[in-house]
Amino acid sequence: MPSLPKPRLRRTTRASSSLAPKPEPAERKPRVEVVSGQGFRWVHVERPSQVEIAWLREHFDFHPLALEDVLSRNQRPKIDEYDDYLFILLHFPVFDSQVGRLNAGELDAFVGRDFIVTIPNQPLQPVEYLFERCRQKEELRDQLFARGSGLLLYRIIDDGFDYCFPMLRKIGNKLDALEDDIFEGRGASVVRDISNVKQEIINFRKVIRPQRQVLRDLENVKHRFLLPPEGEELEIYFEDLGDAHERIWDMLENYKEVVEALEDTNESVISHRVNDILRVLTAISVIVLPLTLIASIFGMNVGLPGGGDPGEGPTVSFWVILGVMLAGLVGMVAYFRKRGWL
Repeated sequence: MPSLPKPRLRRTTRASSSLAPKPEPAERKPRVEVVSGQGFRWVHVERPSQVEIAWLREHFDFHPLALEDVLSRNQRPKIDEYDDYLFILLHFPVFDSQVGRLNAGELDAFVGRDFIVTIPNQPLQPVEYLFERCRQKEELRDQLFARGSGLLLYRIIDDGFDYCFPMLRKIGNKLDALEDDIFEGRGASVVRDISNVKQEIINFRKVIRPQRQVLRDLENVKHRFLLPPEGEELEIYFEDLGDAHERIWDMLENYKEVVEALEDTNESVISHRVNDILRVLTAISVIVLPLTLIASIFGMNVGLPGGGDPGEGPTVSFWVILGVMLAGLVGMVAYFRKRGWL
């Protein structure tokens, strides 16, 4: 057998440009925004990374454990006291439209007497809106900054709580719509919708409940770090935060009871409809039973009274049997209707 020619290997020459070293990417600038006025600074850092943490280390003397908590994503709401500042970690509900569910948005804040640093782990609309207003409107900026970090912290938390009420109203509207759908016979979709709303309420409760202890601790330490202006008390502001938190929690408790009641009502309606179907099927089987009995008796291969030769066509006995069956059928239907079973 003749040997096959060996294939020739082509040596590809690399371009000289590929051998040249790639330029190193330029170092990214930290995403830090600062608004200052009246001897006060508001620093806003969104979605921090190591670059932003390095900037904070350079410009502030924050504790390394607090900066480590900023990068962590599994922290509970809390408040830590340091020598000349507070580290506050709060959660606010955020609706994720991509997955269609409610998540917790984390807000970390360093609060001193002449500064506040807000660090959300994702865009929080109330915080961003207030920061932009302070940057664009000098009157509002001077009004808030001149009154110290206590009032600005109150505005940030209060706006976050106010942002919860539109979401709570949407949940209430869903519950009202579910109540109408239950009695319209939309069984499969109602069960799914009840489950979704119930999950939203559970997630909302998980976000709101831990804030209660943080607000209590904040009232105890506000005199050390949050100096109010002369002639003004901060108690009324932080009491208002407690009232807002309680209103949100009361609404969630109410919605929890409502969704549980709707779930029980839907199960009762479904059970009632199943019972109606079973009652109809039982009535039909009872009605057909005597007809089946009569047909089986006269279907036996024996001589019957009034019977004739099957080959000679229908006889009088056929009509008699048919009449008895129809009479029994009409009688049982009338009886079942009288009893309300049909």
